[in-house]
Amino acid sequence: MSERPVVVTSAGAVRGRDDGRVSTWRGIRYAEPPTGRMRWRAPVPARPWDGVADAVRFGPAAPQRPNPSVPLAPGEPGGARLDEDCLFLNVVRPSADPPPGRPRPVMVWLHGGAYALGSSSQLVYHGDELVTSGDVVVVTLNYRLGALGFLDLGAAGVPGAESNVALRDVLLALRWVRDNIAAFGGDPARVTVFGQSAGAGLVTALLASPLAHGLFHRAIAQSPPAGSMYGPERSEVVARAFLERLGVRPDDADALEHVPVERIVDAGAAVYADIPREHPGMLAFAPVVGDDVLPEAPLRVLSEGRGMRVPLVIGTNRDEATLFRLMRSPLLPIRRAALQRMFQAMQEEQRADGPDAARLPPPDRVLAAYRRAPLSRNVRIATDIAFRMPAVWAAAGHAEVAPTFLYRFDFAPPLLRLSGIGAAHATDLPYVWGEFGGLPRDPSFWLGGRRSADEVSRRMRARWASFAHGGAPGEGWPPYDAEQRATLLIDSEERVVPDLDGALRAGWGEQILSFR
Repeated sequence: MSERPVVVTSAGAVRGRDDGRVSTWRGIRYAEPPTGRMRWRAPVPARPWDGVADAVRFGPAAPQRPNPSVPLAPGEPGGARLDEDCLFLNVVRPSADPPPGRPRPVMVWLHGGAYALGSSSQLVYHGDELVTSGDVVVVTLNYRLGALGFLDLGAAGVPGAESNVALRDVLLALRWVRDNIAAFGGDPARVTVFGQSAGAGLVTALLASPLAHGLFHRAIAQSPPAGSMYGPERSEVVARAFLERLGVRPDDADALEHVPVERIVDAGAAVYADIPREHPGMLAFAPVVGDDVLPEAPLRVLSEGRGMRVPLVIGTNRDEATLFRLMRSPLLPIRRAALQRMFQAMQEEQRADGPDAARLPPPDRVLAAYRRAPLSRNVRIATDIAFRMPAVWAAAGHAEVAPTFLYRFDFAPPLLRLSGIGAAHATDLPYVWGEFGGLPRDPSFWLGGRRSADEVSRRMRARWASFAHGGAPGEGWPPYDAEQRATLLIDSEERVVPDLDGALRAGWGEQILSFR
């Protein structure tokens, strides 16, 4: 490394690294350790420190079970030791200083992982290609995961426990960006928050949160599970299941503060697997609806045009559900029986809401949209109810109040196409980041396609960066509106398609479908 650049933040000075191409600061503490009495509570800003703190290594990943499908940086999540002291962020920028008076736009990344897995240290998120090609400052961050981040223990009667602590972590990190990013050459008046999967779900939650106003100015949501957020009744079901697995009474606050984190992770992992099996279509861990952070369901807020009035890019991958089928994951119902149970539960909830509540569309009308489905019909239905239709409903509503751009990512190299995986969930990540070495023994290009992939990546990074700089997301992509419903199809050749989802809209209807 050629230099060790020092930047002074509001809490103290941090020393990073510069390799002549990018400057990086890894593992900057933005909150105090959420341990002991702070375990189930909102984060507290980091206390000031003396001297210069080294910022050359990623902070620990949030406690989680290792998962080969979500490879973390070497050595994480800490071998046999899980570390709750995980609230750190990272800054990456081009080495060259920006011109005087022209700070760079900022892109703040929220990683995915079903609200239970992942870290900002994953190799695909290192950011060198994105910041240099896009001339932006990138911030990646950790937030609490699983039971520690998304349980609403208060719904089960635990005194003092706060809801949505992971979302509160993200809000605190965004306030850190607002207050400190100028020292890194970033523009606090041009902040784009972007994320994929659970991270994109958090983006939609921020768009619906009154506590997020003014903390960002643009948003990108890649494959958001926008309908998978639930109110107090479902939150209580999960919280009580967790406490039963943990073997702790709701009124035993001392035990909940001091039980070893390994036991919390184990109990959380069991509930994470049990809940979607017992309640198809429901996630064990997700943002909670009904508190000061998230008063209403984000999908409803966005579809009704009541979200934060900032420009939005939103979209999904063509073959989202093939990943869940490949992994035999219970998170997404694909088998016919599970899909039927999910729709039956939705119908029962809607009946309970009274005669004026939305109704599920007739099955024949829905199935008519899948007469020519290239994949199994159940895989297509699972993709659309979990990801595509929520994105379409959100885009239609948000387009009424702010420029909104809808896309579908269709590109897949030959091996993924021939194997039936296609443009599965999360396959867009290397293209947005320009990092194709983030998976060990990745077979994606064994049958070729790397040159086309590099070109798709170049175009996507250019579009995302153009959007972050304050313009449209590149040329030839018109905003979504009720007349044209223009959608960018991202493939080896890009094209804009009017009303790409017309058949799906005709089948599913215009009213949102989700659990309460």
